[in-house]
Formats: sequence, structure tokens, C-alpha cells
Amino acid sequence: MEYCPPSFDLIDPILFTIGPFDLFGMELRFDLRWYALAYIAGLLLGWRYMIALARRPQIWHPAGSRKPKSPFTEPQVDDLLIWATLGVIAGGRLGYVIFYMPEMIWTRPQDIVLGITDGGMAFHGGLIGVSLALVYYANRNKLSLWHIADAAAVVTPIGLFFGRLANFINGELWGRPTELPWGMRFAGDPLCATRHPSQLYEAALEGLALFAIVNIATWKFRSLERPGLNAGLFLLSYGLFRALLETVREPDAHMPEALRGYVTMGMLLSLPMIALGGWLIYRTLKQDSAKA
Repeated sequence: MEYCPPSFDLIDPILFTIGPFDLFGMELRFDLRWYALAYIAGLLLGWRYMIALARRPQIWHPAGSRKPKSPFTEPQVDDLLIWATLGVIAGGRLGYVIFYMPEMIWTRPQDIVLGITDGGMAFHGGLIGVSLALVYYANRNKLSLWHIADAAAVVTPIGLFFGRLANFINGELWGRPTELPWGMRFAGDPLCATRHPSQLYEAALEGLALFAIVNIATWKFRSLERPGLNAGLFLLSYGLFRALLETVREPDAHMPEALRGYVTMGMLLSLPMIALGGWLIYRTLKQDSAKA
């Protein structure tokens, strides 16, 4: 394949390298990539923001409540970070393999773990992994699952924003060909076509816009008083944004030819999110109406 000169080539995907150096006859080298740094930044910033939510018990209860109490403590947020990290990494990797590269399971099973350093994570898989981690942690510590899920919905767009920027720096997950003036070429594209920078679209919608929606609901409309509402807003908004953006992303090569160009795996995986998010919002508002 001939090299395709990219439109954007200012940032090396590898932030810095340690090595190579020899250890008992083996050559070792460690690359710190922007992709890994995006996960680290998202988890750490989300952790600190979740602690800030835990320190404000008044936002979890109706105004004027006497002796309001946060649904979880700061040490519990610290422990939750560990489980969330395991969930997002294991779920994201397994989700990528199952949803997008199922042939890896029987052709290159060793790369399911070893190949993670080369990229290959799926948001929907990470969401399932984190959800299972939240369910386990809430049950183990007798905490309200919906309160934890609502707090996670507030902070998760931070990681999504950094992750999509890292996708852009890596020159991966590009969009469909376009003639728009902001179209770009990506070095890994075998067609060397001018394409939608869909990674930046996703950073804007899945990251910034989603962060604004959930946080405005939290701080202006006090949505944390209604368990499950933030989680519903997150699922519904992300599902709609992702389904919309899939129309400008490069179609999945493994989809049946009759569906390719019309339906993508991202669209199919977003449908349950939209349905569950809509149901959670309806359920929460209906409970409010019943109390009125």
C-alpha cells in the first residue's frame, strides 16, 4: 500500500518511548500513547469529579431537606475507580473483539489480550463492563445502583471526549468520503480519500454536548434528586448522537453487503441504549407525577 500523506500529521500517536533495552537477552520497549493517556485522564478526572459530587449532599435531595446525606462516601468512590477501570478495559476490549473482530477469537486468541497495546476498544463493550462493575459494587456495599449510575453519567463524557481526540491523533475510525472543505486524509486509508473527521464530530457531540446536557440537568434542574434520570439522559443522548454520527463514519467492513452503507454495528448497538434511556426517563418522570 502506498503511503497516503495525511492532512493532519502534527502529533505523534506515541507521546514518549522508554527503551529499547536488553533484559536477559530480551529486547524490551515501552510506548506511552496518547490513546492510553486519554483513558488515564478520563478515569482520573471522572474520579475527582465524582468525589466532588459526594462532597455535596444537598444536590442529592430536594431543596430544604434537613441533614442531607450523600449516597456514597469519598473512600467508596476511590474503590469504585478500581472496579470501573477493570470494567472499562475488560469490557471495551472484549466488546471490540466480539462486535467488530469476532474472527480473532479462533484465529489469533493471544491478541485478545496482547493486541490491546495496538488499540481496539469498543465503547458499547466498555459500557457493559462498567455497568456490571457498578452493579457488583453497589450490591456488595449495599448502595443505591441508580445513584451511582447517575453520578457516572455526569462524569463519563469527560473520558469520551479525550478518547475521541486520541482516535483522531491515531488516525483511526475516520469518516466516509466527503467534498466538504474541512475533509481530511488519513495515513492509514488505503484509498487516500478526503474524509469526514468523524472523530472530531464525536468528540463534540459524545463529549462536549453530552457533558453539557447531563451537567445542566444536574446543576440547573437538580436531576440527581430523581434516581435514574441522569442515567436515562446519558443513554438516550449518547445513543441518538452515536446513531446520527454513524451516518458519516466509514461503514463496518464485516456487515452483510446488503446492509453495508445503511446500517452499522454502532447503530445496532445504540438502539438498546436509546430504548433503555427513554424508559428510564419515562419511569422517573412518572414517579414524580405520582408523588405530586
